[in-house]
Formats: sequence, structure tokens, C-alpha cells
Amino acid sequence: MSALQPILAHIQQARNTCPSRPLFVALQGPQGSGKSYISALVVKELRSASLNVASLSLDDIYLPHEGLAALSAAHPDNVLWRGRGQPGTHDIALGKKVLVALRDGNQVELPRFDKSQFNGEGDRVPLGLPDATFARPPVDVVLLEGWCVGFCPISDEELHSRWDGAWTKERRRLGLGAEVRKEHVQAANEVLKGYIELWDMFDVFIQLKPCASENEESPFSIVYKWRQEQEHNMKALNGGRGMDDIAVKRFVDRYIPGYVFFGDGPEIGFNGVVPRWKGNFLRLSIDIDRHIVA
Repeated sequence: MSALQPILAHIQQARNTCPSRPLFVALQGPQGSGKSYISALVVKELRSASLNVASLSLDDIYLPHEGLAALSAAHPDNVLWRGRGQPGTHDIALGKKVLVALRDGNQVELPRFDKSQFNGEGDRVPLGLPDATFARPPVDVVLLEGWCVGFCPISDEELHSRWDGAWTKERRRLGLGAEVRKEHVQAANEVLKGYIELWDMFDVFIQLKPCASENEESPFSIVYKWRQEQEHNMKALNGGRGMDDIAVKRFVDRYIPGYVFFGDGPEIGFNGVVPRWKGNFLRLSIDIDRHIVA
């Protein structure tokens, strides 16, 4: 079963019951889960129903290359910030500016990030280019997708508990080294506090979650398989350019701490505050073939 129809039904139900306009919809899923593909289909279907949709990826608000380089240089020992992707590598002020403009019914240019620039390190696309995309009011639905959308910081006590418990267990299961240190996670935890003002704008939350493993395998093992599959498919189309399987594993390794420490944020919220989307939360459990199983 495809995720498309349940997601569309969930959004329509929320539009019928939620007074805010535009309706702010967040979609979260791990790398390779198909969230970007599903998001594109959702946007297409909503627009075919004559709805004005503004669609964004969290990737679109990465810091510019200069900012990413400065972050890495300022924290040379923090492996989580050696490149884009993690909490701390996004321009929260830019994201808030865009979302507030959409909420208030103002026209706004949607930011873009070109991952091909600087040998794959990426850079923000300048604003005001001829091919720029603008969201023009009135907007009916705002859709934001990303791997860590909705992730929330946790207490120091909980961080220490997960470091000794869940993180130690997943490191063993996945064969991860000791490159990630507790202070790296603490730094990401601190900057995540700034993301809450973005999450607080969303009415609806949709999560694509890998189904639970039936053995001792890590639930995150499937993310490696999905990401390798993506890379193989891309290389088959572009003449073999891309990462080998070892490089893909190193790439995904950097993201696992985020799932372990912050991944339940969409459900539990931050600091005891119930998420805005409580009552409009939809989780779709998917198997290795990305079919819905629950």
C-alpha cells in the first residue's frame, strides 16, 4: 500500500477541522525512506485539487557554504558538523522568515540549496534569479519535509541516560566507532532549542518510520540499505559517479546519533510541552520496500 492516499486523507481531514490557514504540514522520514518522493506526489495531488501549495525541504534552509565552513572550522573536533545535515547546519532565521511570511499571507521567494556546488559540499542558490520560485498568497497548504523535522532537544539527564543506554546499544549493533563524543551530541542538543520556533508553526505531522526489526538487528540498519539503494540507482543513471558503499556507510553514520537522541521529538515534544500537532499526528510504519505495514 502506498503512503500517498493515507497522507492525503490525513491532510484533508485536518483542513476540515483545523481553523488555521494556510495549513502547515510537516513530513519526517529517514534518508532513503521516500519522503521527498512522497512529498512531491502530495504536492501534485493537492495542486490538482486547486489548492495553492508552498513546498519546502529542510535542506533548502542550510547555511550557505561560507557558514557551513565557518561552523566546521569553529568546531574542528565535532564530527557531526563536518558537513551539512545535522542540527546546527540550518539557517533558522531564514526558515522563520519564510514560514512567517507564508503564515501572514505575504508573497515570499522560497530558498534553494544546490548540493552540487563546491564539490558536493553545496551552497545556497542566490535569491532573485530568473528561475526563482515564489509562493504567492493565498496559500492553502505549507509542506515542509526533512529527516530531522520535529526533532527536539532533551534534558541533560535524558541525554546522559541515552548515551549510556540506547546509544551504546546502537553503536554495538551497527559497528560504529568512537568518533562521536558526548560533547558533540550536547552541542547539537543545545542548537536544537532554536528549531522549536519553527516546529511550533506546524498543525499536522506525518512520520514515515521503519518498521520494528524482528531480530537483534538495529532498526536503523534499514536506513543504510535505503541510502545505498539510492546511490546505486543514481550511479546507474549518471555513468557511475557517486559514493561507494563504504562512503555511504560513513555518510549515514553521522546521522544515527540524531535518530537515537532526538528522534522521538515529534511525539513527546520539548520540555513537557505537548506538540502543536497533537491530535493531527500520523505515523506510517514502512517495510524495506517502503510499503505501509501499520
